[in-house]
Amino acid sequence: MTDFVKKYLNDLATVIQEIDPKPLEKVIECMREARDNKRTLFTCGNGGSASIASEMVVDINKGASYGKEKRFRMIGLSDSIATITAYANDVDYESVFVEQLKNFVQKDDVLIAISGSGNSPNVLRAVEYANEVGCTTVGCTTSKSGKLREISSLPLLVPSAHMGHLEDCFYMMTHVLCYAFIDGEA
Repeated sequence: MTDFVKKYLNDLATVIQEIDPKPLEKVIECMREARDNKRTLFTCGNGGSASIASEMVVDINKGASYGKEKRFRMIGLSDSIATITAYANDVDYESVFVEQLKNFVQKDDVLIAISGSGNSPNVLRAVEYANEVGCTTVGCTTSKSGKLREISSLPLLVPSAHMGHLEDCFYMMTHVLCYAFIDGEA
């Protein structure tokens, strides 16, 4: 078991070292502009990616906003299970995020979409709609495949197809984005 643990951690460390920091810097600037101009940030994902999206909302709405003069406005599209199940049951599962965006999103808002495969239909529909209405779209996904990396205006790519490594890195990226506004100069 020790060999497995060491290998997992070593492989993850290699993936982390290969992540390009420049796109993260661009997303931090995009988030700063959204905050300063009272724009809304949205996030979405399925399964583990939904959990990561939810944590990001907490980290940004509280961690990067509490006690600050300039505060973020962020909504997690994965967080209202009642809304999600209503759309999934009455319309279809592919609509659960895009229909919520249609209620709230405005030009120049920001959507941060998370999908390990990069091919989640409900995430892709939300990104396509956000692009159509003039939002900045951030796609946290694998660099190995998937449509999300192609349609996002700011892709945050993890050089792995291993779901565990992807999710580990997505959590890390959300913390980089948050702590840039807590401990950094953002």
